[in-house]
Amino acid sequence: MICTLSSRLLGFVRTALISAFFGASGSADVLNAVFAIPNNLRKLMAEGALSSAFIPELSRAIVEEKEGKVAVGLSRKIIGFQLVVLIPLTLLSIVFAPVVIRIFTSFELQWKVDLSEQLFVWLINYIILISISAVLMAVLNSHSRFLIPALTPILFSVSVISSLILFHQKYGIFAMAIGVLVGGIAQLLFQLPSFFKLGYKILPSFDFKDERFLRVLKQWGPVLATSSIFTINHQIAILIATSISDGSVSALTNAIVFWQLPSGIFSASITTVLFPKMSRLAGAGDYKAMKDTVEYGIKALAVLLIPSAFLMGFLGKEIIAVAFQRGKFTSINTLDAARVLLGYCAGMFMVGVYNFTQRFYYSLRDYKTPFIAALVTVILDIALSLFLKETILTTAGLSWANTISFSVGMFILLSGISGKSGHSLNSKLIFITLLKTLVSLLPAGIFIYGSRFIIGNSWWENGSTWLNFLYLLIQGVVSLGLILVMYNLLNVEFISIIKRKGPK
Repeated sequence: MICTLSSRLLGFVRTALISAFFGASGSADVLNAVFAIPNNLRKLMAEGALSSAFIPELSRAIVEEKEGKVAVGLSRKIIGFQLVVLIPLTLLSIVFAPVVIRIFTSFELQWKVDLSEQLFVWLINYIILISISAVLMAVLNSHSRFLIPALTPILFSVSVISSLILFHQKYGIFAMAIGVLVGGIAQLLFQLPSFFKLGYKILPSFDFKDERFLRVLKQWGPVLATSSIFTINHQIAILIATSISDGSVSALTNAIVFWQLPSGIFSASITTVLFPKMSRLAGAGDYKAMKDTVEYGIKALAVLLIPSAFLMGFLGKEIIAVAFQRGKFTSINTLDAARVLLGYCAGMFMVGVYNFTQRFYYSLRDYKTPFIAALVTVILDIALSLFLKETILTTAGLSWANTISFSVGMFILLSGISGKSGHSLNSKLIFITLLKTLVSLLPAGIFIYGSRFIIGNSWWENGSTWLNFLYLLIQGVVSLGLILVMYNLLNVEFISIIKRKGPK
């Protein structure tokens, strides 16, 4: 979590620099829309679909064959498979860049279309680097090595930040492309020593007849189908945003950056650690322990994500103003992003539980249930997005659609856990944790609301100043302190979740 926190903060700095240098419309819209394309492909070929299919099989190989030869061979075949798929895909994407841009964006101005095509040709190469890096990350995580993989995103952010600072005046938004490619190389190289130390090899293998590899491929298909639905959904959201008004893509992207800060720190960290654990338990047939792990994860997500969503939603415009409102980023841009952020914050816990419980099914090699849940979620999300964008919510309607649809998807996944594990979730204990968490927020809410009578409700309009930073710091620290005091008084599982290595 500490590494992820650092990474998210640096990612936050990266986005703040983009906003300051390029504003929240025009070329910034182009940059955000184009980078979403390789970033979504990454979810299919890297950390997302392929890793979700690879980790359970690799974990079983590690448990069943102590010498490690099978696991090493499997990782080499996965690398070989990625190269066979990604190199032609990248070359075709470069050749047909105008077609790709027309499919995934709806910019009306020709200069935006031209700029998008030129930037895409560079950024698409990132997918090869991050995909190979993700195999190394999956291997290290499967061996319970979490530090090195958690540090690699920090290198990426440092690379992009440095490139933006050094080259934005000379190369404009293409400074981002330089940083992305250098950062991708750095992520790969940084993990190699630990990867080699475990006895693995980076040399690809093209022997695709291996039984375990074929099982990964067979499992990858359904996971790919599930993940591709969400990729399509996100691209549709970007597409819809490009058609709403100038600055909508940036408002959407900036809101997601803030939303991902606590989501990445807590949700991603918990899922990263518990997914390999559930895979090993599934391999051992210990379904009771799997159910206990799910309960543990849900309670941990509640205790950590609900207060995060509350504070970020309540102080949305203040946080965005202090962080981004400088240079070409105006108070109007702050309000636009804050409205979108509020919708995302309302669903932060639900999205976290959805992503976590999805891994429970992957651990059991059940890909049908997550696919059905994903299909329902995405269809509902798209339908609501198209409807709500036409209302007074406009761009914010996309985030509220996301929250509503993921809530439905979460309940679909939760409802099937008892049937798959043979043990019902202890809903009473989960509900008690949820209730205590919500009650713990009351003093913080009263304090924030009361403080606005003292310092006013419009101080954020001055943007990023030291005085505004002080106001925000006081509100944030005191609110967090009040929540922690309430956690202690109500005996909420907070300290135990942080200190404990796993569920009792």
